[in-house]
Amino acid sequence: MTLVDVAREANCSVSMASIVMRDAAGASDETRRRVKAVAKRLGYRTDQRARALRSARSGLIGVTFAVHQPFHAALVESLYHAAERVPTHRLVLSAVIDTIDDRRAAETLLRDRVDALIMVAPSTGVARLRVLSDEVPVVTVARPISCAAVDIIRIDDRGGVGLAVDHLVSLGHRRIVHVDGGAAPSSAERSAGYLEAMGSHGLSGEAEILPGGLEQEHGLAAAATMVVRAQAAGGLEHLPTGVVAFNDRVAGGIVLGLQAAGVHVPVQVSVVGFDNARRAHAGPVSLTTIDQNPDLMARLALERAIGRAANSYLPTEQVIVPRLVARDSTAAAPGQR
Repeated sequence: MTLVDVAREANCSVSMASIVMRDAAGASDETRRRVKAVAKRLGYRTDQRARALRSARSGLIGVTFAVHQPFHAALVESLYHAAERVPTHRLVLSAVIDTIDDRRAAETLLRDRVDALIMVAPSTGVARLRVLSDEVPVVTVARPISCAAVDIIRIDDRGGVGLAVDHLVSLGHRRIVHVDGGAAPSSAERSAGYLEAMGSHGLSGEAEILPGGLEQEHGLAAAATMVVRAQAAGGLEHLPTGVVAFNDRVAGGIVLGLQAAGVHVPVQVSVVGFDNARRAHAGPVSLTTIDQNPDLMARLALERAIGRAANSYLPTEQVIVPRLVARDSTAAAPGQR
């Protein structure tokens, strides 16, 4: 009888069952009663030898990431480059896909006895992150979050979008919209940064946030909305002249959608992305975008994960300053040339 059997029977995660059986913090009284009742009924006994093995450092650092996100892939690549300089530790990956969320991806790594977890933009809630951090040190990357139990490595999302708005305003744009990231972890911060930047330029009355998401299809949908609204108002000259997208994939979809409607980017509409992922160079127009410096993020995340595993650090937050990379998708506003 194993802890996996207990967790399955008690309808909870393996890490939660482990917390209960170790009498550690992080489980409710009702969960403790349920798990211990199941353990007693199944005849489960804690294997002290296994516990000793679990407490010994394995030299493995677990990484969860969304396999479909280009920026996540860039971060993982940077983590591997950083790990090459640390021969005492190896990376173990667990991908987040449509049928496997952050929780399940993390559970897989815990079964591999990792010393620490690096979670790239996890969508899991704060309560769950606290539970995980009771099991192993947790480092979150590219997600603004308020959780003192975990390390946080992130970009200044508000400042990054502010740079995008500043850039468009410097080119003479006033009708600037933002296409948000939907339910993505950083979406609220970037939307707030957009509103703050528009206000700082006296353009609060022009501010508008359109629903978006993470994928190219969300950019295509946002572009279609802009075109329909402009045509209803009298023609394409009523389009916003500047667009700040949640990420590069959404920005790429906006460019494609506008071009399909006969709108020239950047002559009629300028578009700015966020991430500076590799695909920002591809497509019909190379994207002006906000660079998140994945190499620095990766080095800091790995350093924190290894240090936390060795009890050398307390959890902390480190915020990286973004930079704007100007390319071909932005130009002077119509009438400013």
